[in-house]
Amino acid sequence: MKGDAADEDFPHSPFIRKQGNIYKPNNKTMDSDSVTEKTLQDVHTKEIDLVNRDPKHLNDDVVKVDFEDVIAEPPGTYSFDSVWKASFTTFTVTKYWCYRLLTALVGIPLALVWGIFFAILSFLHIWAVVPCVKSYLIEIHCVSRVYSICIHTFCDPFFEAVGKCFSKVHVGLTKEV
Repeated sequence: MKGDAADEDFPHSPFIRKQGNIYKPNNKTMDSDSVTEKTLQDVHTKEIDLVNRDPKHLNDDVVKVDFEDVIAEPPGTYSFDSVWKASFTTFTVTKYWCYRLLTALVGIPLALVWGIFFAILSFLHIWAVVPCVKSYLIEIHCVSRVYSICIHTFCDPFFEAVGKCFSKVHVGLTKEV
């Protein structure tokens, strides 16, 4: 099948056999719509937005720090205008270049560490946590059925008998003034 038009149109398409998609083995032919629906998308090569680098607004309230958020002179205690301007420029440029230098030196190794961490976390969640929870829910369902049978067998008759014994009891309250 090398050189087919289908191979050129869908370089990352799912595995296709002569009789159809492996996920639909009884399907003798595949229409182009079902192939495009099943086409795998590579999330590692998606385009990233270089302008809006916080599209989900993770850091809106946390690290949004400007000069005015850190240094402020109340009325009546102003420094020289030239000192204020130089302080603003020094703060802004220092923060900007220190951040860039730190991200250049530490950003990629930390990205590697966080990538490994979240890969392990995803792996554990997919292959350990969810199966354990599902197993627990299956087992607890069996236990709840046995518990329910025991309650209905032993406790229901007892409480029905006690209820019949006390059903003839009438309590009357009178208010004395």
